[in-house]
Amino acid sequence: MWQNWSGTETTHPVRVAEPRDVDDVVGLVQRAREERSTLKMVGTGHSFTGIAAPEHTMLNPTSMSGVVAVDREAMTVTALAGTPLHVLNATLEGLGLSLHNMGDIAEQTLAGAVSTGTHGTGGVAAGLAAQVVGLEMVTGTGEVLRADAEHHPDVLAVARLGLGALGVLTTLTFAVEPLFVLEAHERPLGWDEALGSFDDLVAAHHHVDLYWFPHTDRVQAKCNDRLDVPLEEARPLPRWRHRLDDDLLQNTAFGALTALSARVPRLVPPINRASSTMLSERTYSDVAHRVFTARRSVVFREMEYAVPREAGLAALREARAAIEASGLRISFPVEVRTAPADDVPLSTASGRDSTYLAFHTHRSVPHEEYFALLEPIMRAHDGRPHWGKLHSRTADDLAPAYPRFEEFLAVRERLDPDRVLTNAYLRRVLGD
Repeated sequence: MWQNWSGTETTHPVRVAEPRDVDDVVGLVQRAREERSTLKMVGTGHSFTGIAAPEHTMLNPTSMSGVVAVDREAMTVTALAGTPLHVLNATLEGLGLSLHNMGDIAEQTLAGAVSTGTHGTGGVAAGLAAQVVGLEMVTGTGEVLRADAEHHPDVLAVARLGLGALGVLTTLTFAVEPLFVLEAHERPLGWDEALGSFDDLVAAHHHVDLYWFPHTDRVQAKCNDRLDVPLEEARPLPRWRHRLDDDLLQNTAFGALTALSARVPRLVPPINRASSTMLSERTYSDVAHRVFTARRSVVFREMEYAVPREAGLAALREARAAIEASGLRISFPVEVRTAPADDVPLSTASGRDSTYLAFHTHRSVPHEEYFALLEPIMRAHDGRPHWGKLHSRTADDLAPAYPRFEEFLAVRERLDPDRVLTNAYLRRVLGD
């Protein structure tokens, strides 16, 4: 049995294999094609959708991990596709290098994070896919295809965020930069102050994250800025403060409170008020990936939409009004981030600056009514759903949201004509 992290997807693959190299992957793809069956490589299961759910053959990438090439002249690093992001981050730190940007969870494999559109906030590039400059994959026909700016650039353009529908990724090459220090300033704000100053905050800081606590007027703001200082001048949180704030309050205590509120919904508003006041102002600095990422031990369900940057606050206000009118009790904060436009065809930020609105529930709380309440609001603002997070969209209504959707489908037809790499989720969002 395979199950994802949040427990929203469970399948029973017929065959399980752990390839050690690209030749193993080729053999497994060719076998699936000859059998007229399907094959999926799974990661760590952090997607809430069934994007990686195997129907017949499941590939476990555990043996395909690690950095295999460093080019300091080109400032690129190539890693095996099964490498967890936290392993890449630690290796890069040892090399004095870093990715430009990333999300706040580092457990995903590189293939999974890139293929689903994992992103951070702000910066020159927010999404991991936009930092990919080369890749190797085994297509649905069993061909080993290497793509970069000089070889198969049309494939690179779409396969950087390929949803696992174009090939089994075996290596990924990222643009990197010298290791840098980020300073984080976290502080509570009121709702009106947070929204009224949001554009100024985004303009003034490199990376901005807001967390609104439903049923309150409380918002937690996190602003990250690059510091032009040597690494030894970084000022990380003291160990005791890290354990108190991040381990005890944001994980252990928060997990207990959200579990309690799931059983007694009327407690949600006072618990949210209490939770929002537990987070005090703090400033610290550290190596970039230790500021970008955080430990998340509380299991949840999530829907996230990217709306045009200029529509972000209007969509957030409408979401708040809908929540307050609904009678639902929502214990998790709503997260607000921004991203610059990129040129990745199926990126949620493709061709436009974007605001991301993310909605969560505790795993023990039914999420369907909450997400169904807010999804029409996001769609009305021309929103695009995160490929790895829960949504109800289909190929028919996703195609108009992406100007280069047909370009992606054409490459898919060429690389996987027999649909060896498909599953139920991909049939829904891409069509047969």
